[in-house]
Amino acid sequence: MTIQFKALPTEDVRALQRGGPDAYGLTPERKISDGDSVPCRHCLGNVAEGDGYLILAYRPFPELQPYAETGPIFLHADECERAAETEALPDMLESSDYIVRGYGADDRIVYGSGGVIPTHDITVRAETLFERDDIAYVHVRSARNNCYQCRIERA
Repeated sequence: MTIQFKALPTEDVRALQRGGPDAYGLTPERKISDGDSVPCRHCLGNVAEGDGYLILAYRPFPELQPYAETGPIFLHADECERAAETEALPDMLESSDYIVRGYGADDRIVYGSGGVIPTHDITVRAETLFERDDIAYVHVRSARNNCYQCRIERA
């Protein structure tokens, strides 16, 4: 099976980079990167030392419901190119492990699908989850803070 790692949609990111409100209706905070683990969810790379970035609340779900988790993410403050949809593990996934969890077509967690997975096994875990008919897509989240990293879909 082929999978694709997907970054945030450019249209959504440009609105935030231009000062649009985040998931809580707030203007994103602007910071300067020290070059240490500031992963942009649009280009799926790290924000370089000295470059500006945004911190904002993001909800990767189309509507509010009990499983629609909202949390902090980082984006480049200036426009960056959206990462290509590919089966290659994104460069920004530098931690030793991540939460990998399946969601149904109703955008709700599929119980029993989540786990803390070593980074080098994320692709295999996603492919295994997609063998199930009840998994529509997969999230990769921080194993320490549960922050949304990216989405995986069937190719």
